[in-house]
Amino acid sequence: MSYSELYTRYTRVWIPDPDEVWRSAELTQDYKEGDKSLQLRLEDDTIREYPIDVQNNQLPFLRNPDILVGENDLTALSHLHEPAVLHNLKVRFLESNHIYTYCGIVLVAINPYEQLPIYGQDVIYAYSGQNMGDMDPHIFAVAEEAYKQMARDEKNQSIIVSGESGAGKTVSAKYAMRYFATVGGSASDTNIEEKVLASSPIMEAIGNAKTTRNDNSSRFGKFIEIGFDKKYHIIGANMRTYLLEKSRVVFQADDERNYHIFYQLCAAASLPEFKELALTCAEDFFYTSHGGNTAIEGVDDAEDFEKTRQALTLLGVRESHQISIFKIIASILHLGSVEIQSERDGDSCSIPPQDEHLSNFCRLLGVEHSQMEHWLCHRKLVTTSETYVKTMSLQQVVNARDALAKHIYAQLFSWIVEHINKALHSSLKQHTFIGVLDIYGFETFEINSFEQFCINYANEKLQQQFNSHVFKLEQEEYMKEQIPWTLIDFYDNQPCIDLIEAKLGILDLLDEECKVPKGTDQNWAQKLYERHSNSQHFQKPRMSNTAFIVVHFADKVEYLSDGFLEKNRDTVYEEQINILKASKFSLVADLFHDDKDSVPATNTAKSRSSSKINIRSSRPPLKVSNKEHKKSVGYQFRTSLNLLMETLNATTPHYVRCIKPNDEKLPFHFDPKRAVQQLRACGVLETIRISAAGYPSRWTYHDFFNRYRVLMKKRELANTDKKSICKSVLESLIKDPDKFQFGRTKIFFRAGQVAYLEKLRADKFREATIMIQKTVRGWLQKVKYRRLKAATLTLQRFYRGHLARRLAEHLRRTRAAIVFQKQYRMQRARLAYRRVCWAAVIIQSFTRAMFVRRNYRQVLKEHKATIIQKYARGWMARRHFQQQRDAAIVIQCAFRRLKAKQELKALKIEARSAEHLKRLNVGMENKVVQLQRKIDDQNKEFKTLTEQLSAVTSTHAMEVEKLKRELAHYQQNQEADASLQLQEEVQSLRTELQKAQSERRVLEDAHSRENGELRKRVADLEHENALLKDEKEHLNNQILRQSKAESSQSSVEENLLMKKELEEERSRYQNLVKEYSRLEQRYENLRDEQTPGHRKNPSNQSSLESDSNYPSISTSEIGDTEDALQQVEEIGAEKAAMDMTVFLKLQKRVRELEQERKKLQVQLEKEQQDSKKVQMEQQNNGIDVDQDADLAYNSLKRQELESENKKLKNDLNELRKAVADQAMQDNSTPSSPDSYSLLLNQLKLANEELEVRKEEVLILRTQIMNADQRRLAGKHMEPNINARTSWPNSEKHVDQEDAIEAYHGVCQTNSQTEDWGYLNEDGELGLAYQGLKQVARLLEAQLQAQSLEHEEEVERLKAQVEALKEEMDKQQQTFCQTLLLSPEAQVEFGVQQEITRLTNENLDFKELVEKLEKNERKLKKQLKIYMKKVQDLEAAQALAQSDRRHHELTRQVTVQRKEKDFQGMLEYHKEDEALLIRNLVTDLKPQMLSGTVPCLPAYILYMCIRHADYTNDDLKVHSLLSSTINGIKKVLKKHNDDFEMTSFWLSNTCRFLHCLKQYSGDEGFMTQNTPKQNEHCLKNFDLTEYRQVLSDLSIQIYQQLIKIAEGLLQPMIVSAMLENESIQGLSGVRPTGYRKRTSSMVDGENSYCLEAIIRQMNSFHTVMCDQGLDPEIILQVFKQLFYMINAVTLNNLLLRKDACSWSTGMQLRYNISQLEEWLRGKNLHQSGAVQTMEPLIQAAQLLQLKKKTHEDAEAICSLCTSLSTQQIVKILNLYTPLNEFEERVTVSFIRTIQAQLQERNDPQQLLLDSKHMFPVLFPFNPSSLTMDSIHIPACLNLEFLNEV
Repeated sequence: MSYSELYTRYTRVWIPDPDEVWRSAELTQDYKEGDKSLQLRLEDDTIREYPIDVQNNQLPFLRNPDILVGENDLTALSHLHEPAVLHNLKVRFLESNHIYTYCGIVLVAINPYEQLPIYGQDVIYAYSGQNMGDMDPHIFAVAEEAYKQMARDEKNQSIIVSGESGAGKTVSAKYAMRYFATVGGSASDTNIEEKVLASSPIMEAIGNAKTTRNDNSSRFGKFIEIGFDKKYHIIGANMRTYLLEKSRVVFQADDERNYHIFYQLCAAASLPEFKELALTCAEDFFYTSHGGNTAIEGVDDAEDFEKTRQALTLLGVRESHQISIFKIIASILHLGSVEIQSERDGDSCSIPPQDEHLSNFCRLLGVEHSQMEHWLCHRKLVTTSETYVKTMSLQQVVNARDALAKHIYAQLFSWIVEHINKALHSSLKQHTFIGVLDIYGFETFEINSFEQFCINYANEKLQQQFNSHVFKLEQEEYMKEQIPWTLIDFYDNQPCIDLIEAKLGILDLLDEECKVPKGTDQNWAQKLYERHSNSQHFQKPRMSNTAFIVVHFADKVEYLSDGFLEKNRDTVYEEQINILKASKFSLVADLFHDDKDSVPATNTAKSRSSSKINIRSSRPPLKVSNKEHKKSVGYQFRTSLNLLMETLNATTPHYVRCIKPNDEKLPFHFDPKRAVQQLRACGVLETIRISAAGYPSRWTYHDFFNRYRVLMKKRELANTDKKSICKSVLESLIKDPDKFQFGRTKIFFRAGQVAYLEKLRADKFREATIMIQKTVRGWLQKVKYRRLKAATLTLQRFYRGHLARRLAEHLRRTRAAIVFQKQYRMQRARLAYRRVCWAAVIIQSFTRAMFVRRNYRQVLKEHKATIIQKYARGWMARRHFQQQRDAAIVIQCAFRRLKAKQELKALKIEARSAEHLKRLNVGMENKVVQLQRKIDDQNKEFKTLTEQLSAVTSTHAMEVEKLKRELAHYQQNQEADASLQLQEEVQSLRTELQKAQSERRVLEDAHSRENGELRKRVADLEHENALLKDEKEHLNNQILRQSKAESSQSSVEENLLMKKELEEERSRYQNLVKEYSRLEQRYENLRDEQTPGHRKNPSNQSSLESDSNYPSISTSEIGDTEDALQQVEEIGAEKAAMDMTVFLKLQKRVRELEQERKKLQVQLEKEQQDSKKVQMEQQNNGIDVDQDADLAYNSLKRQELESENKKLKNDLNELRKAVADQAMQDNSTPSSPDSYSLLLNQLKLANEELEVRKEEVLILRTQIMNADQRRLAGKHMEPNINARTSWPNSEKHVDQEDAIEAYHGVCQTNSQTEDWGYLNEDGELGLAYQGLKQVARLLEAQLQAQSLEHEEEVERLKAQVEALKEEMDKQQQTFCQTLLLSPEAQVEFGVQQEITRLTNENLDFKELVEKLEKNERKLKKQLKIYMKKVQDLEAAQALAQSDRRHHELTRQVTVQRKEKDFQGMLEYHKEDEALLIRNLVTDLKPQMLSGTVPCLPAYILYMCIRHADYTNDDLKVHSLLSSTINGIKKVLKKHNDDFEMTSFWLSNTCRFLHCLKQYSGDEGFMTQNTPKQNEHCLKNFDLTEYRQVLSDLSIQIYQQLIKIAEGLLQPMIVSAMLENESIQGLSGVRPTGYRKRTSSMVDGENSYCLEAIIRQMNSFHTVMCDQGLDPEIILQVFKQLFYMINAVTLNNLLLRKDACSWSTGMQLRYNISQLEEWLRGKNLHQSGAVQTMEPLIQAAQLLQLKKKTHEDAEAICSLCTSLSTQQIVKILNLYTPLNEFEERVTVSFIRTIQAQLQERNDPQQLLLDSKHMFPVLFPFNPSSLTMDSIHIPACLNLEFLNEV
């Protein structure tokens, strides 16, 4: 390919620039062969002519296409050269804020000088297990690659971190070690990973310092070996250090500091334990004040010192050793501040005797003051004959002092490193290790000394190793792809290394000059000039005779020879060392006794390497001088460096090159000059050059086919072999066969060929675009013409239609006018006709009416005349008839009178004759005789009755006289007015009774009225309280609205926060359960490791009993609050840790005790008043008791006599009246015997009834007297006036209404009685009187009791009212105070008040629950005791009956067992428990129970538990539950990767837990039980605590289930969701870099599609449903799995630049829709799984949205609410166009997004926590099955279980 084809118009190139190093330009015209210049247009539109070197044909570098800019691997660039690398790094660093970039096998890390949230645990887990090229570049990716290759290849690895000071080497090495500590972890509880991390702050404190380039610069090199066992867990570590910069201890340049530990110790000098150090601030000491400023901005030395002490403690350094270390460090500060005075002669000097610093130095190190003072100013010279003591000049003394300080610090540094290695050392066998080398980068300053020379020498060695490794990898790649290997010429720095370390090299000459007694730096420099002047890597400066120049691989460095010899010798006077060896402190003496003239790190490294790895150098070892008395620093460094290189050569290295973007430490500021210098120095550009020399661009055949299929022809696509298609296409497109090579799986291209192919592809697309545009524009014009033509035709059609419609309208109007005229004329004619017709009709009607009226009058006149005629003729006829009748009557009367006169005359004649008289007297004589006889009989009967009456009368008179005498005698005995008093007393009693009744009614009315008033008052108060609450709510709503105006939706956020806190609390608890299970698993593993053979549990104790968190059956009592208080008092306030809950409990208890004290005081006062009243009433009652008894007896007797007298009087009056009537009848009609006999019969009946009544009166009298005596006795026995009477029915409860009804009935009877004799006829008066008294007393007692109750109720209500008033006052005060606060404070205060109220209520409920539980336990305990007694009694009776039957039966009788129903209990013997657990738990397979009832083992276990509960065997219950739980744990541990088994036991454990709840007897769990199920409840034991244990076990099983499911799904997620093409042909392919080479990928990687995930989840769902897992738990499982899918996919999206494209967004949306469809198909859409996918959904939408204008930014901000600001910005930064037609997201648009999202309070975490687990809830789900309906299959082998 010629240059003319490449350098055409619009081609962009790079030209050198003095400010920006490289600058972009664009050709304005084509380049032709022979042109001497190029016409360029710069980015600022300025035109420039660029000259061309015609001889060398040096054209400017070509710029890569925009699609390749921002690549995460520099080797993926088509044009590989310095400007392309620099521009790509700049774009990634400034625009995308990406600090990591791959460059082949090198990770380039640019220091951002800002804390970035990309190093958290979530990022570590995201990179764990991922291939290096799949994710964005990161230090974790390099660490993961090293860890993976160590595990895969079982070969040691090393990570080499290099760079100049301030580039971030230490931080990168620290993060790499953190990754190994997190991913590897320790195999035991030694916390070795924490110790490895803890070594970092110690080494930073003693080995890091502030320089002009870095605030935390490492001034030494270190190589940390992290050891792993066969399971690749961290077991130990070892650290080797190189070339500590000792000169910094005594000197620092301007604006630099000494080592951090000095300033940290000075910052903590005020602590009491450091008073003896006699330290002050750092400015007061000479060694810490050279640099001027002793503080670092943003660094707290005191806080860092505390971290250093904690790290020392963690690494096992004792407190005494720490104090000794700090004493040594403080002594160095004091030594540097010792005042040295020069004497007058100048050859000697002295130290003032009172120098405090020297005294403190000697005191702190435990040495003699006088000797140290002497030997600091003198030295000893030893010759063969004698020894001299010589004084030293001031400069010599200062040098000796500084050398001593440096030596002390170096020895202390080595001692600390040695102890760190001891702490990190492990006794376990190391299998492999990963080494992290944090070593200084290439350095060049204005003045370069011995330290820079050693540093650059080490970098030369490392660069040589790097070049050879890169060359080796390239060779392996070519050989693997079977490409012809051609030697690549690369820079070899072996001559430079030989210049330094070969025989008679720089170091050899330096050591030789150090051995010369009078050797100087100038002599050594002259020897170098003479020896190496011909070397191409050695030069002599023109203006100096003491400096020399070494041409290193990175740059030329000029070294000043002054001080080389002194630093190489590292001379310390032996006398001073001897003084330190004699120190009284063991640590100080040990520091110098162990100095054996060799580097400790070297020995350590040799011992470690010899114990594990046999390393043999590829080059012959250097010869060592015969004099071993003192090795120089250069020799020690060269030896340790060679050993390091041998170790690195025996490992697989990984390179991290740290770049410092600017010298001002500004965040995200890029200085191209400084970056280019470091890129040249660290070997990145050399890597690029080696890659460019070969075939840097590599494509797989599949990717090349997909990317460049547009360049292929149709006939070529007909071939099915993609490899042959690619070959034919490339051969036709690229004519030079050397520009590409076909490998086994890849196509290799020379530099620039991919850019050429991209240009061809872009041209093809441009042609296709032009063709599409031409066609579309033609089509648009055709469409426009057709639209115009159609519009014209439409206009014509509408116009013609308009004309036709107008003509039709005219014709229609004309026709309508004619119709109107016709109708109008017709209407007029019709109206005229109707008018005439109407007039004619009216005339006819009036005429006819006139004739009709005339005829009517005529008819009326005739009718009236007829009526007159009728009445006249009737009157005349009646008059004639009456005249005729009167005449007839007169005639008849006359005739009849005549006839009567004649008849009377005839009768008078007949009466005068005798025969008539005879007929009348016939029969009269007989009648007279009969009447006479009857009269005689009646007279006889009357006489007999008269006699009887007289006898009765005399008897009655005698009795009356007798009674009168008795009455008179009684009246004489009593006072004259006794009867009156009795009557008055009765009357007074009646009045009192009425008064009591009225008072009672008044009291009742008052009580009802007062009760009503109280209720009304309470109602008013409640109403007022409700109003206040409403007002408060209204005000709260106002406050909330105000706060919402200030901060939107604060209340919703608070609710969400409370819910989140609840979820977090539940999550913390479940995490504790998870941590406990993890620790338990670790304990089991350790026990297995300790006892690898057969292990047996103790027989007398189950493993469950050994755990402290497993409870026993809850039968013991739990102490209440007083016990807790007493316990707190006993323990003491210092030891009793009282949390807030206990404090609130105690505070509430104090308030309750205060209220109880007030109540007791009020009751005591009431009881005192009642006792006084009772005493006074007892005194009065004692006097009136006898009088009441006599009066009651006399009144009863008098009433009886009066009633009898009145009855007798009534009888006599009736008899007298009857006799009088009889006499009157005798006078009138003497014959009346019936009435007389009636009177006699009545008299007899009255006498008999009188006798009966007398007997009844006597009986009742005796009963009344006895009752009175008992009542009086009861009164004397009970002093209380309200005591109950002793009537027979007095013990029965008398209802108040019944008593009142009885009283009204008696009163009504009294009102109806008119006669006292009638009332007392059968002795009812006494009974009524006694009943009234009893009712009165009863009512009085009830009234008093009710009054007391009402008083107490009134007082209680008053107390409540007072309490409510106080509370209202408090609330009003609080409300007033709240109004004064700000809205935020108001909301916060309201929340606090509500929390306090809820806490108090919660405490009340807790106390109530505790009391109820305590009572329940007491009752259960008593019930158990009684049940035990009953069972013992029944057993004894059964035994006695069996014995008795045994004696009675003399022959064998067969007893037939009566068949009974199965009761849902299973019985087993104690020795069969192990067999039960083995068959039902340990050896059970889920497949055995297919087709049976789900969760059958849970039901069987509960039936066994129920039988143990039925037999009251607590040991059996405890043993069975313990064995079951242990068996389940054992099964889960054995099958920790079996989803089916874990799901099976999760469902059974949950069902077992549900059974224990459902049949616990708790009403809250029995609401859905049937009566049959209620019979299956437990009777004796409360297994609440075991329910908690089973709940924790369920949580552990659930977490294991999720872990197994995630383990199965996680390998599929990234491939299925991001990489697989669900929509074919949508995704494009971009160029790939070196990281995608085949050697870096694991062979046989699987590629999954979305259907694989759906099949796997179908399998999960089927298994869980078949095994009867609760639907709620299934929903939670898939919610968790979908969250994991969302987290893993989104995290990979955020860490993969190649995945952030429009096509990926489309693929994601399609995949998510498929998952949502699956959820709906399985009816799982209510699980919340879709909500967990919301961040991924929004990320997919973000990839597809337009990203240009301000409106687009607003749409993105409103849409992406579930994504954090960092995630949105990260996706926008990572967004990568797949072709040149897409545009990148501009930096200004990203800044706009950031500005709009500033108000969000998003967390700083970038990635989602894929390990996060939602807290699981196990809702109660009762079973509808009854225990007696469950059948046990024979496959379980449970024949030993007996159905009860």
